[in-house]
Amino acid sequence: MSFFEQFKDKKVTLLGAGVSNKPLVAKLAEGGAKIEIRDKKTLEQMGDAAAEFVAAGAEFVSGEGYLDDIDGDYVFRSPGFRPDIEPLKKAQERGVKLTSEMEMFLANSPCPVIALTGSDGKSTTTTLVANILRESGHNCFLGGNIGEPLLNRIDAMKEDDIIAVELSSFQLMTIDSPLTVAAIKNITPNHLNWHTGMDEYIAAKAKILDGCSVAVLNYDDEICRGLADRAENEVLWFSRSRLPDGLDGAFIDGGELVMRYKGEETFIIKTEDILLPGEHNAENYATAVAATWGRATVDAIRKVAMEFGGVKHRLQLIRRDGGISYYNSSIDSSPTRTAAAISALDCPINIICGGYDKNIPFEPLADALIAHGKIKTVVLTGATMDKIKESLVSHKDFEASKIKMICEPDFKAATLAAAGEAETGDAVLLSPACASFDAFENFEKRGEYFAEIIRGL
Repeated sequence: MSFFEQFKDKKVTLLGAGVSNKPLVAKLAEGGAKIEIRDKKTLEQMGDAAAEFVAAGAEFVSGEGYLDDIDGDYVFRSPGFRPDIEPLKKAQERGVKLTSEMEMFLANSPCPVIALTGSDGKSTTTTLVANILRESGHNCFLGGNIGEPLLNRIDAMKEDDIIAVELSSFQLMTIDSPLTVAAIKNITPNHLNWHTGMDEYIAAKAKILDGCSVAVLNYDDEICRGLADRAENEVLWFSRSRLPDGLDGAFIDGGELVMRYKGEETFIIKTEDILLPGEHNAENYATAVAATWGRATVDAIRKVAMEFGGVKHRLQLIRRDGGISYYNSSIDSSPTRTAAAISALDCPINIICGGYDKNIPFEPLADALIAHGKIKTVVLTGATMDKIKESLVSHKDFEASKIKMICEPDFKAATLAAAGEAETGDAVLLSPACASFDAFENFEKRGEYFAEIIRGL
């Protein structure tokens, strides 16, 4: 029996006609559900996407008032909708069950789930977890906030498979199913335009630990260390330096990645042999090692570390021409992500920053750019252009840094300006430190447009 047959003749409402809902709509239709899609866009604005949903038998409520009078049996909340908005409260009062694709999946997963969250680095680390498990002989499904949704694939999963899932704070707000392994990479200010404040953001991230069998935490992150008491079972740590005696986990020691478990230390690999550059990627591997320990082989970890070239839009090398390297790191939607990206490059950098305003402070970005020592040009663009400019010019060391600053509101003009400043031996880096929504549908579209411009030079 298919998982989706339980929805036969049930009215299921999905919020948002986004791409991620397409496979879910198809599966619900196969199961015989009565599907309703609510989206602020009109059918004409949705274009081909709407036609596919209509072909699956979905009915639409669109335009202004699209969230009014939700009724039926289930409403699937997309991550962008807060669970406590008034229309959803009223729907629940009418007896509608509020859920989400991820919430439904985790409550019904037939196999172990290794879940990761954090402000930075979670996509790369989740991908590493999946690659290491597959190289170790496991059938591993990758999904969540990265890749294809998981719920529509649930019928293909078996008890001895493993799930590697990336979870955002938006998704974690309403998740209460215990996970097998729950890892938190780090917690720094992010998405404060959506959350009520930092306290709520931390609380959402911390929910991943509730009831988990193994918690994997960042020893170098003060907030993560403070969450250890919330973990009810085993705690493993990861760190960019040697862990204190008595703590189990993965750490970097003298240029070597080491795993300590029950007091016994196992050498994994020299950090210089990891293909992905930068200390932050060595930390990503330490996280993945701790999260997969007991399920992965050391040989598999080494093979992935020496061969995996990175995830698209994450310090992705687009082109080398005339001695200049062009990198797309469009995923960098916060100052800490940008700090990690520039730390991985040991050459003069012409960087493009700016984008959608998430109401996060940019002083840490100014600190990172000035402290790096090899930032040659900063080209600012997008909605946060003036905010970042203010953070830079008000920094006590800005004048001494000799960093050239250019402001170009248009993204293409900003990209061309950065490329125009580059000389042999330089890097041109898109690392916005901001989300993309002021000008692009998502960070992928932004990265693809950047790559298109660079390849057309």
